[in-house]
Amino acid sequence: MARIDQIRTGDQLPALTDKPDNVQLFLYNAALWNAHRIHFDLPYAKEVEGYPGLVIAGPLMGDWLTQCVLQWLGEDGRLARIEYSNRQAAYIGETLTTSGRIISVDAAAGTAEIEVAVTNEAGDVITPGSATVRFHEPGGAG
Repeated sequence: MARIDQIRTGDQLPALTDKPDNVQLFLYNAALWNAHRIHFDLPYAKEVEGYPGLVIAGPLMGDWLTQCVLQWLGEDGRLARIEYSNRQAAYIGETLTTSGRIISVDAAAGTAEIEVAVTNEAGDVITPGSATVRFHEPGGAG
């Protein structure tokens, strides 16, 4: 039986938690060539920009959403599309949870639509999104 035949609307993807530190945030932004000081200069982030702490980069949360989907999918298919919107800032020291839920399955097309989200400690969805995965055909490359 193909894995897509075992997936149902409402199924939850295993949640991932992340609590980035200053070093991870700095290195991530360095790799992106993102020199915005709100990600590494605490006095600037607080005193000039008015944030309560160092701001976690929005693309990092998008990468966590991608990781959540890809870890669940494994070798059974590929990520065809992912979209997300950073709606609220997150800060160093917060534990963030990345999750997903199947919202539709099209077994004939070999695809599934997934609602994804990054949630903060207060339970607020700070980065909602959606993804489409395409499963490999049984015995084929998909």
